[in-house]
Amino acid sequence: MQKLAKGLWPVMLTPFNDSNRLDLDTLRRLTEFYIASGADGLFANCLSSEMFQLTDGERLRITRTVVETVNGRLPVIATGSFSNDIGVSANFIKKIYDTGIKAVVISTNQPCNEQGKDNVFKSNMEMLMTKTGSIPLGLYECPVPYKRLMVPETLGWLADSGRFLYHKDTSCDLDDIKTKIDVTKNTVLGVYNAHVPTGIESLKYGARGLSPIGANLYPELFSGLLARLNDKGKQKEVEKLNDALNMMDTIIHRNYPYAAKLFLQKRGFDIETNCRTHRTRMKPQDLNKLNTVMNVFHQLSEELGIEIVRF
Repeated sequence: MQKLAKGLWPVMLTPFNDSNRLDLDTLRRLTEFYIASGADGLFANCLSSEMFQLTDGERLRITRTVVETVNGRLPVIATGSFSNDIGVSANFIKKIYDTGIKAVVISTNQPCNEQGKDNVFKSNMEMLMTKTGSIPLGLYECPVPYKRLMVPETLGWLADSGRFLYHKDTSCDLDDIKTKIDVTKNTVLGVYNAHVPTGIESLKYGARGLSPIGANLYPELFSGLLARLNDKGKQKEVEKLNDALNMMDTIIHRNYPYAAKLFLQKRGFDIETNCRTHRTRMKPQDLNKLNTVMNVFHQLSEELGIEIVRF
């Protein structure tokens, strides 16, 4: 198996219409927006996609729609594990792989419950791998229904199988991330960091890319950061971008993914803000902070000459 592309991997939103049904036309336009903004790969049917509020049929439809829209221009991956029953998970993994994705992602909290020790996790993963043949896989330290961080030795064991191409890390711990990079460096598995504050240092150490939620609001800034990262003459710009992205990241997690859809709407993208996930009403101060993020986004893009997508 070949490694997945380095760079920016947005965790995709799912647009819903005013009846809260899938809006596939908007999903197609959203996919084009990610591509135009500099994405190197796309993670469909993930937590940002409100995957737990979708039916199996909807999960397959949104993934197939993204794959067909991309049409080979960049790789697409998607989550395929939604049951503690290994047989049920294996069957859905096969179905979603048939949509044309490059790898099926397994949420690390699915193979066993929160009380299950690492030996149980490994045993169940081994059964899942056996039942899914040679399908390329990935891992996602999804925080819902609970967060199970990968033990580095177990991650290395899975990486050595040659089946795993992607690991979305949500540990927010640079030392832990570095250890995971070390144990997978001679394999096809790439570590993709979801945590913005540790993003640059993890990339310099060997992470293959970033998968932050901020790539749903202002992906151009992340693309600009990655384009400048190894340019010695632009390290001040890298530092400026990184500082701003860290600040913005603390704001956009509130009322997410509603806030992301609202931000896109404010940018001029034609998308409804409807979500299926439960959320509390946004307070005026939260809306003001989101407007501040918008102002910083435009100021940075103009100051650093980062081209942004217009709608």
